[in-house]
Amino acid sequence: MFLNKERLYQYYLLMRMDKPIGTWLLLWPTFWALWIAAQGIPNISFIIIFALGVFVMRSAGCVINDYADRNIDKHIERTKNRPLTSGKVSFREALLLFLACISIAFILVLFLNLYTILLSFIALFFAAVYPFMKRYTHYPQIVLGMAFSCAIPMAFAAQSNHVPLIAWELYIITILWIVSYDTMYAMADREEDLKIGVKSTAIIFADYDKLIIALLQILFTLGMFYIAWQLQAGIFFYLGIITSMGFSIYQQRLIQQREKSACFQAFLNNHWLGMVIFIGIFLDSL
Repeated sequence: MFLNKERLYQYYLLMRMDKPIGTWLLLWPTFWALWIAAQGIPNISFIIIFALGVFVMRSAGCVINDYADRNIDKHIERTKNRPLTSGKVSFREALLLFLACISIAFILVLFLNLYTILLSFIALFFAAVYPFMKRYTHYPQIVLGMAFSCAIPMAFAAQSNHVPLIAWELYIITILWIVSYDTMYAMADREEDLKIGVKSTAIIFADYDKLIIALLQILFTLGMFYIAWQLQAGIFFYLGIITSMGFSIYQQRLIQQREKSACFQAFLNNHWLGMVIFIGIFLDSL
């Protein structure tokens, strides 16, 4: 029963493997950090370990998120048919799948040094507590940012057994980006979240949501320019950041009317923003 095709398909959906946007949004900052920390092309083993780690940790995050939201998702149109909410996967199966994902992630990190292994426990903590934060604070997006950005100090630690100041600066700057795009995501669910009592930055920002998102985007962009300046980066890194500004402007246009599908499209568009910055860093490393 555990391994029949229908069960595996439900696990596939529960891990959100049909919607890879979360994996990409995790992967781009990880790759920024890997290439910056390596001051060139990273060791292929690091690229493989971190890419696989991002995939399984994102999957684990989706599973524990749906477990935490099992009594909330049924009230939201977009999520009411998810495997846990619809009863196609049991709560016990979800917890076992979560444990399987984090076990694989832990096996992967064991191929790295002790400092990186220790940092991985912090990453696991943030990933595990994030789904429950929307019950207690209007700023769960900050906790998500802290979780999604943990691969940045880990990438530096893996390559040099040291996490320099620039790594923590990049960590904070990336959190600003994540809060901005996840607020767009929360804007799409704001009406339903208000009805069921779920908290988010989209709710607490209220009529200032677009302005605050714009300020976060500006701070993120300036922060990336500061990182490039500190690294004495070449023209491609700067071009990548400049190109990313175009995506930020486009996202602002999408969310102008606060229409649900447009806010969600703005959220999705951040995949391309993260990608163009990485392309700039990559080309600079050649």
